[in-house]
Amino acid sequence: MSIISPIHVIGGGLAGSEAAWQIASAGVPVVLHEMRPERMTDAHKTEGLAELVCSNSFRSDDWENNAVGLLHEEMRRANSLIMSAGDTHKLPAGGALAVDRDAFSAEVTRRLEAHPRVTIARGEIAGLPPGDWDSVVVATGPLTSPALSQAVGALTGEDELAFFDAIAPVIHADSIDETIAWRQSRYGKTGPAGTGADYINCPMNREEYEAFIDALLAGEKTVFKEWEANTPYFDGCLPVEVMAERGRDTLRYGPMKPVGLDDPRTGRWPHAVVQLRQDNALGTLWNMVGFQTKLKHAEQARVFRMIPGLGGAEFARLGGLHRNTYLNSPRVLDSALRLKAEPRLRFAGQITGVEGYVESAAIGLLAGRFAAAERLGHSVTPPPATTALGALIAHITGGHIVADDDTGAVAAERKPRSFQPMNINYGLLPPIDAPSHDAEGKRIKGKDKSFARKRAASRRALDDLAGWLETVATSKVA
Repeated sequence: MSIISPIHVIGGGLAGSEAAWQIASAGVPVVLHEMRPERMTDAHKTEGLAELVCSNSFRSDDWENNAVGLLHEEMRRANSLIMSAGDTHKLPAGGALAVDRDAFSAEVTRRLEAHPRVTIARGEIAGLPPGDWDSVVVATGPLTSPALSQAVGALTGEDELAFFDAIAPVIHADSIDETIAWRQSRYGKTGPAGTGADYINCPMNREEYEAFIDALLAGEKTVFKEWEANTPYFDGCLPVEVMAERGRDTLRYGPMKPVGLDDPRTGRWPHAVVQLRQDNALGTLWNMVGFQTKLKHAEQARVFRMIPGLGGAEFARLGGLHRNTYLNSPRVLDSALRLKAEPRLRFAGQITGVEGYVESAAIGLLAGRFAAAERLGHSVTPPPATTALGALIAHITGGHIVADDDTGAVAAERKPRSFQPMNINYGLLPPIDAPSHDAEGKRIKGKDKSFARKRAASRRALDDLAGWLETVATSKVA
C-alpha cells in the first residue's frame, strides 16, 4: 500500500479548519499550519482554531427561504466541521444560528487535534510555501501576513485588493437596564435554541434617536493612515456611523429597525430599536447587532451609553476596525481554486473574495475536497451552479461581469469589473420558475410568489447537491 503524501493547509481560521477536516475525512493526511500564538494579529485574541473575531452569528438558519440558511444545510450534508461545531454550541438567536464563540473555537480545535490524520503545526509560513509542498491550501484569511501576501502578489502580478471590516462591541449582561429594555425576537420568531425572546431590545423615541444620530456623526473616529485612505468598506459590514452618514433614517431601516418589536411599556413599535444578541452560553455577554464601528474607544462608551437601557453599560469588548485583503480571484484562480500562476497552491476563505463566516468556511470545504480528490487521483468537479456552494465558487472564479473591451479579447481573459467581496444570495443562483399555484390550487402572487421562488430554488439546490456528493465521493467519511 503506497503512502499518501500530506497536504498542507496554511491558516487555522474557519476556512483552513474546514479544509483540513475535509482532507482528513477523505483519508488524506494533512498538516494544518497556524501562526498564532507565535505571531498574533490585530484582530485575534486567542490561539484557538476558528476563532470568531467579529460577530458570533452565522446569520439565518432557514434553508427554505434564505440563501445563507441554504448554505448551512448544504454544508451540513457535506460533513462540515464548522457547521457541526456551530450546531453543538448554538445560542438563542431567533431565526439565526448564533454560537458561543469560545466554546465553538474550543470544539473545532479539540476535534482537529483528535483526528489521527491531522497534524497541527504552530508557526508562521513567511513567503511562499517550500517548493517540495506539492499541494497547499492557503487559507490565511483577510489578515494574511505581509510576507505571504507580497509573495502571492509577485506571482500573480496583481495588486492586492482590500476593504475595511469592523467589529461590534460586546456588553456585560448585568449592566443592561431591563426595566427599559425587554427581551423579544422580531415578531416573537423562534429558531435554533430559541424561545421567541432571544434578543434584548433597547427602544428609542424620535427625540432620543435624533440626539443619538447627532452624537454618532459628531463622535471622534479612527483616522486612517495615508496608505489606507482609498480602501473601501464592504457594504455588508459597514460601520454604524458610516450608515448614519448616508441618511438620518438609514439606521431605522437597517440594524435599528423597530418592525415586529412591541415595547411592553407602550404596546407599540418604538421609533427605533438597538438589539443585543447573546454572545456566550452563560448569557453573561451580549453583542450590539449591526453596531460595527470605527469610533474611538472613549467615544464608543460615551455615545452608546446614550441608548436607553445602556446608560450604565459595561463593555467586555469595544468595537474596532481592521483592513482585509482579498485576491482578484476571477483573474488569478481557476475553477478548482488553484492559482493559475502556480497550481500547487489553492486558496480558500475570505482571501478569495467571499464575505462572511459561513461563506469563508464553505470555500474551505470546497478547497479541501478538491485537494483531497486531486491527491487521490480523482477528477475535481465543482458543485452545480444551482447549489449555494456552486454559486459561490462560480462567482469568485468567473461569474463576475467583465468590463467592455474594444480589443477583441476573449471575455474570460478580460479584467472583471469592480470585483468585490460577496455574501451568498439567491441572485447568484440561476433563475427558477416559481409554482403558480399552491397545494390547494390557489394562485400564488405578490410576496408569496417571491417566497415560493426561493423555496423552489432551495429544493433544487439540495437535490442537485445530493447528486454531486454521490458522484464526487472519494472515500468513506472518517
